[in-house]
Amino acid sequence: MRTANARTLVIWTLVALVGAAGWTVLALSRDEEVSAVWMVAAALGSYAIAYRFYSKFIAYKVLRVDRTRATPAERLDNGIDYHPTDRRVLLGHHFAAIAGAGPLVGPVLAAQMGYLPGTIWIIVGVIFAGAVQDMVVLFFSTRRDGRSLGQMAREEIGPFGGAAALLAAFAIMIILLGVLALVIVNALAESPWGTFSIGMTIPIALLMGFYLRVLRPGRVVEVSVIGVALLLFALIAGRWVAESSWAETFTLAPSTLVIWLVAYGFIASILPVWMLLAPRDYLSTFMKIGTIVLLALGVIIAMPTLKMDAVTPFASNGDGPVFAGSLFPFVFITIACGALSGFHALISSGTTPKMIQKETQVRMIGYGSMLMESAVAVMALVAASIIDPGLYFAMNAPAGVIGTTVESASQAVAGWGYTISPEDLAQAAKNVEESSLLSRTGGAPTLAVGVSEIFAQVTGGGLRAFWYHFAIMFEALFILTALDAGTRVGRFMLQDMLGNVYKPFKNISWKPGLVITSAIVCGLWGYFLWVGVHEPLGGINQLFPVFGISNQLLAAVALAICTTLLIKSGRLKWAWITGIPLIWDATVTLTASYQKVFSSDPKVGFFKQRQVFQDAIDRGEVLAPAKTMDDMRTVVTNSTVDGVLTAILALLIIIVIADAARVCVRHIRRPALSTLSEAPYVESKIVAPAGLFPTQEEKEEAAHAAVGTAADR
Repeated sequence: MRTANARTLVIWTLVALVGAAGWTVLALSRDEEVSAVWMVAAALGSYAIAYRFYSKFIAYKVLRVDRTRATPAERLDNGIDYHPTDRRVLLGHHFAAIAGAGPLVGPVLAAQMGYLPGTIWIIVGVIFAGAVQDMVVLFFSTRRDGRSLGQMAREEIGPFGGAAALLAAFAIMIILLGVLALVIVNALAESPWGTFSIGMTIPIALLMGFYLRVLRPGRVVEVSVIGVALLLFALIAGRWVAESSWAETFTLAPSTLVIWLVAYGFIASILPVWMLLAPRDYLSTFMKIGTIVLLALGVIIAMPTLKMDAVTPFASNGDGPVFAGSLFPFVFITIACGALSGFHALISSGTTPKMIQKETQVRMIGYGSMLMESAVAVMALVAASIIDPGLYFAMNAPAGVIGTTVESASQAVAGWGYTISPEDLAQAAKNVEESSLLSRTGGAPTLAVGVSEIFAQVTGGGLRAFWYHFAIMFEALFILTALDAGTRVGRFMLQDMLGNVYKPFKNISWKPGLVITSAIVCGLWGYFLWVGVHEPLGGINQLFPVFGISNQLLAAVALAICTTLLIKSGRLKWAWITGIPLIWDATVTLTASYQKVFSSDPKVGFFKQRQVFQDAIDRGEVLAPAKTMDDMRTVVTNSTVDGVLTAILALLIIIVIADAARVCVRHIRRPALSTLSEAPYVESKIVAPAGLFPTQEEKEEAAHAAVGTAADR
């Protein structure tokens, strides 16, 4: 026993030293070359220690997870929404559902401030805020039959704060889904390779679902091998299709993609969860994790240098060309999903609690999945930081700032203190077989260039274009899995809301209800997407500027509910676990909301921007990004809508936090007045491990259960 303890001590000491070495180099290095390996070392060392010690402390000491307690998936199993799902498949589903555009795009944009601020927030934020939120929400929702976040607020905080939470959560969900869908459309439009490969994941997932449910129940390893083999074939065949006569068939216009996405979202939302949603997300996780692991190995092998400054001047002056605003609060808002995301709380109180086999699995699925997403964010930041800073700013600054030629872009970049020649800009585009890389805003193309740079250093420069287009398709797959699960969660939220008025909607598997609510949710985000595709300044483009803030405001709601439930359930001394992240998130996000509403800088403040464009209209002038006077009026409308919406959402979140504080204070003073909506205890009959690999005790328990089952037969 002493030998095992000594070995464990040595291993974790080495892990701590690796992480500490990475942090030391990143923090102290100035004006010298720094390898991206140190960023990877700091992240992996920190994640390992956080999962091994902090998450275990929260799961078993704070939450007191109970392996003998039946989950809603076991008690309410109906084969549609409630279905006990193997922990490995559910881990893949949950990770795929939460890992959308945020961890890929946000860190790329935040690289404008330098690599150090983003690295600190991504790693520290996920350990103490993001992963904690996901796990605690998942636990409390599991204890409440998989209730949605807003419904938990209504039942535990009260009708007033709960109504504000329900309204805010649903409105933010529609915005998030519309933005995610727009990124997918932009990635897949006119891309036969991406469209074919991603389309093939649907029939492959259906095959996997029936294989596990009907043909070979429980054979997860078998179906994984089959699924991965078919996925790899689909990826390779996608390039064949793109170079064949079939290319035209799979080359879809943006408007056509909108129709397909809405139809897919509707179907995925109403089909039994085991049939399409869970296996497709599980399948896509292999590609997601595989690509990120290969990227990390590529960094370790190639050891690329971080070319971006540790901290750039834009961090303090707030006038960066990628996005306006100072480091505090906007770097935290921009990174969003990679460290803390309100969207995750919707998944943790949506599909996952209705599928989890054992309470003890909330640690691996809730906390572990979020660490995996944070690792994705770190790799995205690495990819953005190893390319030439001049190329980075030329790709991410709008055309109205850098112009439309490589000469004008080179001059604009030089004005910010970075150097890149027109020839280098042209060559960078040629290397990835693109006509131009100028003003490819949104972060996705920058990430693809960084990925191609890392892989090309390992496999050779001749494959640079292949890796670039592979990365573009990879990002679309990443985001699509968040769209289908998000649509289903939006359906749950709407059913919970309508169920407060008409009782049958409370039964989330009631077929008329699920069809009606799925159609409404798809219709809402589909409308904004359709308008956004046809009008560059309209539809979801109108709401894009509030994406980051709304997501972080939703995280404040989730953390407020978690803190309230910790206090009401007799865990007052542990309320700081979510209370401190709540205070931080509310401070950051409400500060950002205030600045976006009241700032006198037209690049930051919505109403100031409205005033500037309205004054220009009165003078008969056209300002960028508008090209016509109609565009000018659209910008005025958008700025007004965004300013009003930001103010309303911030007000709703303040109401939720204030009402939650009232409930907490009342409980502390008079605990007898409080009630909990927790489902009654029912003993579990399912035997399943808590982690990815079963312990010796869990193996013995499974063997004993198998003997008992055989005896019963």
